[in-house]
Amino acid sequence: MENIQIAGKHGVNFIPTVNFNADTGICEIEGESYLEDTIEFYSPLFKWLKEYCVEINKPITFNFRLRYFNTSSSKCIIDILNILKKYKDDGGTAEVYWYYDAEEEDIEDELEEIEDFVIETNMKINLVPE
Repeated sequence: MENIQIAGKHGVNFIPTVNFNADTGICEIEGESYLEDTIEFYSPLFKWLKEYCVEINKPITFNFRLRYFNTSSSKCIIDILNILKKYKDDGGTAEVYWYYDAEEEDIEDELEEIEDFVIETNMKINLVPE
């Protein structure tokens, strides 16, 4: 299974950096996610995760290091969390970590959004201040 590596870009849209490693099971999305066609960007990531769960079937550590994401990206984050939750429910091992800037002024809003993800997906998210 091939790894996924996407370099983040800033312009009219913001593309997050993506590193999904099939050998280590460590998956990371970092930066900002503000895309014109969010589904087109995230669909290969969903596919990769689903394939990993079936073909590799080893523990996954998923790290979110997003400084900003828009509403359509938020929906895709929920889809990722749902894939990971299903994997856990089916007997797999998946840990999710959300890294955030503890010094940021609007941190309460970000933490509230993460709590909403937990409620919507019933997936535990480990909050890690940086």
